[in-house]
Amino acid sequence: MNFIALLPDTRPVRAGQDRSTDIVRKRVVLHFPGFEPLDAGLHHARYQRSAAESAKTWDLAVNVGQLHQAGSAAYFDVSSRNAGHLTESRIYCFDHSSLVTALTGKPVLSRVLSGYASACRVVLEGGLTGYFRHAWRFGLFFVSPFLLLMLALLSSLATAGLPSLLRIESWNYLWSLPLALAVFRFVFVPVFRRLHTLHLFADWELAVAMARLDRPEVNRWIETCMADIGSALKDEADEYVISSHSMGSTMAAHTVGMLLAEDPDIFKGKRVTFVTLGGAILQCSLLRSAAGLRACIGRIARAPEVFWLEIQCLTDSINFYKSRVVSLAGHPEAPQARIAFVRVRQMVSPERYRRIRFDLLRVHRQYVLGSDSRSNFDFTLMTAGPLPAARFANFLPQYLPGRRQPGPGNAPTY
Repeated sequence: MNFIALLPDTRPVRAGQDRSTDIVRKRVVLHFPGFEPLDAGLHHARYQRSAAESAKTWDLAVNVGQLHQAGSAAYFDVSSRNAGHLTESRIYCFDHSSLVTALTGKPVLSRVLSGYASACRVVLEGGLTGYFRHAWRFGLFFVSPFLLLMLALLSSLATAGLPSLLRIESWNYLWSLPLALAVFRFVFVPVFRRLHTLHLFADWELAVAMARLDRPEVNRWIETCMADIGSALKDEADEYVISSHSMGSTMAAHTVGMLLAEDPDIFKGKRVTFVTLGGAILQCSLLRSAAGLRACIGRIARAPEVFWLEIQCLTDSINFYKSRVVSLAGHPEAPQARIAFVRVRQMVSPERYRRIRFDLLRVHRQYVLGSDSRSNFDFTLMTAGPLPAARFANFLPQYLPGRRQPGPGNAPTY
């Protein structure tokens, strides 16, 4: 079975964009990471580790340079050599750790109340209905942390009230109240930590803010990114890759869409690939208040220089699998994003897959981590390798330079 099949209604590659025989010698990558408490330095360290692992898997010679600061943007240079081809990439990291830290650093009670308030806004704005209509597993992902905490509180209250429920003497509260606290502290709190429950509460708070754009700190962050991208686009390159992961896809869509609103010709003469990895744009754009985000999505989809590639995964429940993002954002007549499917099982060794398969957030991060098995996608290969990023719309390991090209009907399956 070939998991590189593309949806039949996805956008065809426009002339001049998917030059599959091209070798990229100079690349600029503008990367928007997901909702993680990592600054540019930690993302750089992660990329170094992942690149070293992927280099072994793909027989690449990869060198990741030091992190540099250019204004408010951070970047590092990567060189890779494959089959005698040298590719140099400059990778800019537009992390939003300041926003994450501000949300996750609040007192626990404040985080809980803000999280439930955000969940109510999602429901009232039609998000919950949209999630279950278009990606039921994402709908379960949305409700699970809130239901889990509610279950923990109800269980603890029931334990504390056992004397009343059992109609026994009041002195039994001397053991039922400590028992309730112990159940919450030693049973549920470790589960919360393992499942990143409070972290997800903060994620939904930011998701609502990204839909409404009603927080000054969020708007300032987007404006800063717009200025930094304008400077980065002045670098000469064969291709420009705007990559984004998870919540970062919404932030990238806002930033790029607003840039196009200001200057529709900003990408003129450039080859641009907009890559959304495990994209959660619909997490925000399905909310009624996200009119600005939906308009940005339409501008990106209609930009003639931009090739939009969605990387989706069946075993990742935190993405909208098989969704047509552009159409669901209100632009069914616009060119649709090209979709390529990946499987985490094929990207990592069987031993690693057994360790991570039940960790939803770890599986969701695999898009941007190193792989120890060759498959149809690898983040290092896309951002630092010799092939254009658009080539990963239908990539096979044999397509790397120096490898035998499969003939008609002879393509390997995964």
